[in-house]
Amino acid sequence: MLDEGSPRPLRFGANYTPTRGWFHHWLDFDLDEVRADLDSVAALGLDHVRVFPLWPLFQPNRTLIRPRAVEQLVALADAAAERGLDVAVDGLQGHLSSFDFLPAWTTTWHRRNIFGDPEVIAGQEEYLRTLAAALADRPNFLGMTVGNEVNQFSDAPHPSPDRITRAQAGRWLERMLAACEKGAPGRFHLHAAYDAAWYQDGHPFTAAQAARLGAATAVHSWVFNGTAQRHGRAGTATEHHAAYLIELSKAWARDPHRPVWLQEVGAPAPLIPAEHAAEFTRATLAGALDCPDLWGVTWWCSHDVSRELADFPELEYGLGLLTNDRAVKPAGAAVARVAGQWRGREHRPAVRSTALAVDVGGADAAPRRSVCAPGGAFFEAWAALTAQGLRPAVVLAELAGDPAHLSARGITEVLRVPDVI
Repeated sequence: MLDEGSPRPLRFGANYTPTRGWFHHWLDFDLDEVRADLDSVAALGLDHVRVFPLWPLFQPNRTLIRPRAVEQLVALADAAAERGLDVAVDGLQGHLSSFDFLPAWTTTWHRRNIFGDPEVIAGQEEYLRTLAAALADRPNFLGMTVGNEVNQFSDAPHPSPDRITRAQAGRWLERMLAACEKGAPGRFHLHAAYDAAWYQDGHPFTAAQAARLGAATAVHSWVFNGTAQRHGRAGTATEHHAAYLIELSKAWARDPHRPVWLQEVGAPAPLIPAEHAAEFTRATLAGALDCPDLWGVTWWCSHDVSRELADFPELEYGLGLLTNDRAVKPAGAAVARVAGQWRGREHRPAVRSTALAVDVGGADAAPRRSVCAPGGAFFEAWAALTAQGLRPAVVLAELAGDPAHLSARGITEVLRVPDVI
């Protein structure tokens, strides 16, 4: 018999991008500016922010974690609490909006593999533990995310990757998560990968790791990955890409009701033109909210990047729910409207009883996971079913004939890719 799990109130938030100085604001931290930014986020009716310390600024030397920087992070969390906002903190930044932020003690003359060098790993553990411990007594602290898409440092297309094996990636994640738990026991600690974990053959960070390690599965949905190029701004695959990643992740989860956090999603121009951003936002949210076991949605990002800052990819400047002057944009109004509609309501969408089986050559290594990428046979079959009005779940091919697994997830019908295309 299907256990539907405990219904959860949906969470709606934003990835906090400071209006003054972007993430470089840590260099000239101004709590009044932060408060004004958070006021504008709270005014949208959101309930949390995800924040990003810059690793080189917080830990400029392997044995120096700057107390003043940690105090500023706590001050930001307290300011958020005053406005009714919970705070999730990413630790190892890592990578943000096309820029890499690695401390000098891991690069050039001190180049060491950030996933494999024992001294680097010990330094990372202490850093994550310190941040978590500093916030452990704050009621509005949700938990740590190990870092923002740090998997991109491990493989192509990064220009200078720190190569590791799948086993090394798994051990590294386990140690980082354990450090977060040591600092703040019992909080919502997890890790986050960009979509190479789901789509790129041979990538050392895997779907199995994403869906089995940590308190929840994080997915980052960006349609500039070939989806919008192939299907257009209003194509089914584009508007349902977030829902697709949520459902794809569940195929690997051992817990049939493991929470999935749509931790990043945005409307990137010009693939999603500014005049259509609100429409894309509404459609994306509708698709995601039709997925059982969704923990919440955290939009990328809170505020536009200032045009005074140079060298960002063009799309990065306009992704905010609010302008750089804190005015609400149409996408921000759309998110606020949906958040208001769901406030106080239980989230219990209908079970997705029809599943599409995905064969990636084995769950753990997934050597053929590119079938799940835009243009791949599985991706296109799932999109075709969705366009027909079905609500397909995803099941691993090796579990498609397992009655206990299917029953636990409420799946009564399994289709195969050749049945669809």
